[in-house]
Amino acid sequence: MRPTWASYGSFYDWILLPAFEALSKRGDADIAERYREASAAFIGQRDHGDQVAWQAAMDALQALQIEGKFNSRLDEPVVAITSPRGISAQTNEALTAALDALHPWRKGPFSLFDVFIDTEWRSDWKWQRLEPWLDPLKGRAVLDVGCGSGYHCWRARGAGASLVVGVDPSIKFLYQFAALKHFMRDEPVFYLPMRSEDLPTTSGSRSRLFDTVLSMGVLYHRKEPLNHILELKSALRPGGQLVLETLVIDGDAQTVLMPEDRYAQMRNVWFIPSPEMLMRWLRRCGLKDVKLCDVSVTTVEEQRATPWMRFQSLTDFLSPDDSTLTIEGYPAPKRAIITATAV
Repeated sequence: MRPTWASYGSFYDWILLPAFEALSKRGDADIAERYREASAAFIGQRDHGDQVAWQAAMDALQALQIEGKFNSRLDEPVVAITSPRGISAQTNEALTAALDALHPWRKGPFSLFDVFIDTEWRSDWKWQRLEPWLDPLKGRAVLDVGCGSGYHCWRARGAGASLVVGVDPSIKFLYQFAALKHFMRDEPVFYLPMRSEDLPTTSGSRSRLFDTVLSMGVLYHRKEPLNHILELKSALRPGGQLVLETLVIDGDAQTVLMPEDRYAQMRNVWFIPSPEMLMRWLRRCGLKDVKLCDVSVTTVEEQRATPWMRFQSLTDFLSPDDSTLTIEGYPAPKRAIITATAV
């Protein structure tokens, strides 16, 4: 039997339904309904064998008795939830077990009542590179496409965004997001389980709901990268800011790498352009004010295995003889941040 919203316990009531209501207020009921339909259709296609275990972990987390008012810190490198009264050793142990059952944790870091989740990626480093180039987020509606477990969603809220919606086609990430959202239900930060391909597309400016759209680490997974750029553009109001972060390769405006098979052991990498080619793609898709903001080599300090991500990581995907190359012989990962303005 295919899953439905009922498969997700109370998630619909405190993550999904409020997101659709917020989108309806932001634009119109029709576009909000299209987001609801897209996410419902997506979960109807997914039947993950580990979901029973993930739901058990979530049930255990929700059953914890933690007294006092929760405080959140969303404007610091570690997204944190605290309680003035602290928690007991027994509660700490139970919380740690519930969070560990959602392993692996890829994007972060997070801290829940002094349980520190040292994620595979130091996503705070990416945010630090990105933040100087963001249009001020105060009062803005932000869409984070490919949001993972939601680290950058929380940071956008910490920077003043009035509404943040993350979309990602991973049910595991939905549960990880819910682990934090459970303690921050009043925050206008939401997660919709859906693919970027299924974002509602429209030419009407009233239905272009977001002031800022983030796409970080998605473009190279798409067989048709220009379509992804057009999807992002369609979600942006005129004058809104697109922030695109992706793998790039050295070269001129004619350079694009298409791996023969895997790239850094990833199967689903299709096109890695030079920064100049990437900016051309954005301009051809009708965006303006295209700006190259940062180019950084990904280091084994930024992406690595930890107790919260116990599988192989970047060091295992680089050539043992030359760390400037992947294990397949391609140039090692390098990432660019580019901003542009919708018209």
